[in-house]
Amino acid sequence: MIENIKGLTKQLLEEIGEDPSRDGLIKTPDRVAKAWKFFSQGYSANLDDIVNEAIFEEDCSEMIIIRDIEFFSMCEHHMIPFFGRCHVGYLPNKMIIGLSKIPRIVDVFSRRLQIQERLTGQIAKTIEELLDPVGVGVVMEGRHLCMQMRGVEKQNSFATTSAMLGQFRKSAETRAEFLSIISKEKF
Repeated sequence: MIENIKGLTKQLLEEIGEDPSRDGLIKTPDRVAKAWKFFSQGYSANLDDIVNEAIFEEDCSEMIIIRDIEFFSMCEHHMIPFFGRCHVGYLPNKMIIGLSKIPRIVDVFSRRLQIQERLTGQIAKTIEELLDPVGVGVVMEGRHLCMQMRGVEKQNSFATTSAMLGQFRKSAETRAEFLSIISKEKF
């Protein structure tokens, strides 16, 4: 993978009129290849390894929320970054997951070529499959460089997507509680 991406990057530099042998660009193909290996590590991630048996039986029925999880991804349409915050909440059904595992799940799916709409749903469905909770809510807020750098060129725009499953979809009260908590000021 690394060698192929290095070759493609060198070819890209030539195609746009650059000289890949000039001083500032000599190491660029190697840097780009290493960056793409990191950006795309979600394809090779194994959820079982990520979760690492950190699912526990617990007599807990109140909402659990991890908010302001920073994420970055690459837009599959332009291969340009988008990034922002993700908020995940769930209502347990006797099973909980280690708190650090939720941001790791966000990373698994965000480190692939993505669209924010799919990414939001993948996170929610994974939590649902792992825990069989009463409900799951995921809200993502993202800044898309494809909208800011090209096309409409709107630097202050951001996209908000949500996935509400189970009780979060059925109950306006549950959904409102989740949305209220994620919109509060940080402590």
